[in-house]
Amino acid sequence: MVAGNLKTLLVPVLAGLIVSAFVGRAAVAGSLAVLVTNDNGQPLEHAVVTLSPKFELNAAMSDAAETEMRQENTLFAPFVLPVRSGTRVSFPNFDEARHHVYSFSKAKRFELRLYGKDETNSIEFDQPGVVALGCNIHDNMLAYIYVTDAPIYAKTDADGRVVFSGLKNGRYDVAAWHPGERRNGAPDPKEVNVGESGAEETIAVRLRRVWGQQRPPADGQY
Repeated sequence: MVAGNLKTLLVPVLAGLIVSAFVGRAAVAGSLAVLVTNDNGQPLEHAVVTLSPKFELNAAMSDAAETEMRQENTLFAPFVLPVRSGTRVSFPNFDEARHHVYSFSKAKRFELRLYGKDETNSIEFDQPGVVALGCNIHDNMLAYIYVTDAPIYAKTDADGRVVFSGLKNGRYDVAAWHPGERRNGAPDPKEVNVGESGAEETIAVRLRRVWGQQRPPADGQY
């Protein structure tokens, strides 16, 4: 009789645990696909998309204490590097030539004086903003570090898309930045509602007619 009563008591408890587990998974089951284009609807690679939840998050989802901006084949890699404020970025040199990396950007002014192959330096980026990079020796080298306070961010692929998965359901402000955007041409953040069925959003960025793009050095240039 005791065993029968125990079974009767356990069934609703176990059912409650299963329901709680399902609800917990559903709360973080949302996804958001974002397409970034120019004014003509052409997809934009190298755009940084940020998500700012309009509710409290327990922890940042896109977070790295340290990452790197490589110097390789007389180029910076990657061309655009999004990081969260407080991230330390290393600058390893994989080229035979020496490099002299610098930035005059308001968000971070610094200078890494000449250093050679298999050497590295690092800088902490503690203020949000756009940091344009150059090399005093190689004029073709150009890259950007986009420093953000947003807890969730990613960079678009060659198709201009980025997909965020495992999002907690709720409302988010979505914004995009691109190195070629016009001054004051950044679109205002959009509010989107992420649910279990997912969401899609398109953001159009107005580009300058001419903007800096990194190119490999010409033959015999250096």
